[in-house]
Amino acid sequence: MRFVSANLLALFFLCTCSSVLYVWSRLEDRLGRHKRGLHGAGAHFAYGKSVDLSARTFRALLAVPSAQKSHHSNRVEIHNSSNTKDKAINASKGDYHSHVTKLTSNKREALRLTEIIEDGIFWSQRLEDYLPVGFSKEHAQAWRQRARGSLVVSLEPGCGRVSNQLATFSDGSKACVRYGINADQIQGETLSYYLANLLGITNIPPIILSRLNVDGEQWDSVRHRIDGLQWSAGAIVSLTEWVANLTGVVTPAPLRQESKGLHPLLTELENKTIAGLVELVQWTDLIMFDYLTANFDRLVSNLFSLQWDARVMERDTSNLLRTLSGDLVFIDNEAGLVHGYRVLDMWERYHSSVLSSVCLFRKGTAQHIIDLHRSRDTRLRLFELYRDREPLAPELGFLSDEHARTLQGRIDRLYKHIVNCKDKYSQL
Repeated sequence: MRFVSANLLALFFLCTCSSVLYVWSRLEDRLGRHKRGLHGAGAHFAYGKSVDLSARTFRALLAVPSAQKSHHSNRVEIHNSSNTKDKAINASKGDYHSHVTKLTSNKREALRLTEIIEDGIFWSQRLEDYLPVGFSKEHAQAWRQRARGSLVVSLEPGCGRVSNQLATFSDGSKACVRYGINADQIQGETLSYYLANLLGITNIPPIILSRLNVDGEQWDSVRHRIDGLQWSAGAIVSLTEWVANLTGVVTPAPLRQESKGLHPLLTELENKTIAGLVELVQWTDLIMFDYLTANFDRLVSNLFSLQWDARVMERDTSNLLRTLSGDLVFIDNEAGLVHGYRVLDMWERYHSSVLSSVCLFRKGTAQHIIDLHRSRDTRLRLFELYRDREPLAPELGFLSDEHARTLQGRIDRLYKHIVNCKDKYSQL
């Protein structure tokens, strides 16, 4: 009896410690946001948050030894930056201003449900025409080439946890430098970006890898700062395009726990402005993307947090920001694919719950899922894209065999979900 009581007491103590850690991390996050607000009047709001998110993402509680990495081995149709630091993303693109004008001039226009949805479960082409270009392939290619050849002239806080830094290049442009606690974080961030490319999702800023060679030209000007940060010489870091003038994003009502979900029969869609509908379209891409990568550090972590914080959905969603033109920017994807897969058993019911709340999709994104399900070569396609665009890919490594199988399995389950939605709403 004493043994049982002792075990129960120990279990209660562990649960209490976990709760305290979570509450403390939330307080740290709010304090960081408050400080950011105090300093925001004279500075740009970068996508990196000025607070350590490591506790908030529960890594302290979910630490698991790194999985061994390995390198590469081995359609059904459903009918269907700017260089300057003072400009927001896409300002240099020819169609950026026309997109803003269209959304502004039509922001109060109401659409009938038949104008919002096509073929039962897909957002209409009319809405797709309003979608922002985001980080286009051409933009990303130009940024990667420029970033690889630019000298870093300063490093300062401004991109989340203390171990990350806001880098300024010699031409005045900026990037967030991620120095990972372990290789999983850099690998997860990088491979998540290329998976988004594979799916045609353009909401993630372009990324490059760089080796911290303090004797090399790129990092020579900040060698003393690197020493002060205690970054290991020769480590591989990621650099992601810095985006100015961003604001937080609250989870829309149809995706909250008390809602019936986002589906074709949701009459409330007719009360949405075009700008509001365009944001929902991007949310559906985000949910599909986070399900595939098993990224728990966004909407899923909010869902988990409801057991402590009943109003968490009414506040800004983690690692999701909005540009002045309404583009959603999916940031800090380090929990995706590698780390997310290693702790999948602890989060899967939340991932499944979020996915089940959506039965509306972009045709293009859904078609990519269908193609990958049919071809069953997600690993090969992702590896080739990553290898061809990132010179340091061989050194950072790729998904393990186990994680590659997990990714294909999630592609298959997402395909089945799309088909089930199609069957359910085929009468529309």
